[in-house]
Amino acid sequence: MDFTGQTVEAARRSLTNLLRASLIDSPELDARLLVGAALNFDLTGLISAAKRTLSPDEAAQLAQFAARRLYGEPIARITGIKEFWGLQFTLSADTLVPRPDTETIVEAALECLDTRGPRSRALRIADLGTGSGAIILALLSELPNATGIATDINFAALRAARGNAERNGLAHRTHFVACDYASALHEGFDLIVSNPPYIPSADIAGLDIEVRAHDPMRALDGGSDGYDAYRIIAPEAARLLSPGGFLVVEVGHDQSDTVADLISEAGLDLPAPAKTDLGGIRRAVMGLKKPR
Repeated sequence: MDFTGQTVEAARRSLTNLLRASLIDSPELDARLLVGAALNFDLTGLISAAKRTLSPDEAAQLAQFAARRLYGEPIARITGIKEFWGLQFTLSADTLVPRPDTETIVEAALECLDTRGPRSRALRIADLGTGSGAIILALLSELPNATGIATDINFAALRAARGNAERNGLAHRTHFVACDYASALHEGFDLIVSNPPYIPSADIAGLDIEVRAHDPMRALDGGSDGYDAYRIIAPEAARLLSPGGFLVVEVGHDQSDTVADLISEAGLDLPAPAKTDLGGIRRAVMGLKKPR
């Protein structure tokens, strides 16, 4: 992979062909994003500079990015940036890449809150195991008078989440707590959300390389059956939610029924069937603490 002497447009085409030959999904989009990242250009900049020749440093940087993508590293890991819910998130090695499926959790949470009153009301939200902060910050962007507490056991993940709150202008309404799920929190929440680790330990080796080789293991491994986190979160939510408050959690394929059972056993009602993502997988399971 030597892009030396190529124009910006020629390098983009060369990289597209290389990615396509290696059976990389969306080779054209990936090539555009990688060239843009190597040159620090947006789409308009790439078009304007199409006939300019790459400098040696730019060619070397693009070659490095191309090698990482061919190894299976996700684009977002290479560029360090991922969009979620219209917001920009900086990633770290200690956080998952926010995925479109997880926007289902945000949608489900907002739908639950909408049944109780206007989005403009004051609300307290907790995000357990926040990672990059994607879920809590997406919710706060839609709820102008809400405040959020984001927890994570990993200090580096909390630093990344705090940086993302600052990046998106939401730091003044977000607090960050280092603890295991909700162990340091006190009651009084209107909404608790979480995208916990839910992959059974024995299944991790069979995951796509973009996940198993690049996402943090702590954020993937859900224990022997994949339900360890839910056994902690469900009773904690029952303790922490105000009457009429909601729990919304992300689950994996074929896990929604078991997680719903765990939520019921903790004393919460099930206000609606699990919400499906765009792929038809029941992705968001909801619980409700009985109103007084």
